[in-house]
Amino acid sequence: MMYTEEQLQQIEYFAGIYLKVSDMAVILEIKAEDLRQDIHDESSPAYVAYHKGKATSMVQLHAQEMTLAKVGSPLALENARKNLMDMEDDE
Repeated sequence: MMYTEEQLQQIEYFAGIYLKVSDMAVILEIKAEDLRQDIHDESSPAYVAYHKGKATSMVQLHAQEMTLAKVGSPLALENARKNLMDMEDDE
């Protein structure tokens, strides 16, 4: 499917706020099945927009967790440890 630059920006934004794909599709006025297929197709611009939006928000969450971990939050420390293990597993 062909997406406009505005649609790609919306997909990135929606993914960044963790909006469900079915809700994104309603707002974008496209079929949810088409959007799902495109966000799994690495050659699609929708894939890049969707995954960039998710990753950007994840960066913000991880940074906040690290800040809290550095001041001793037990939950943040545990989450930071898990994030580190996930990172090492993905290397």
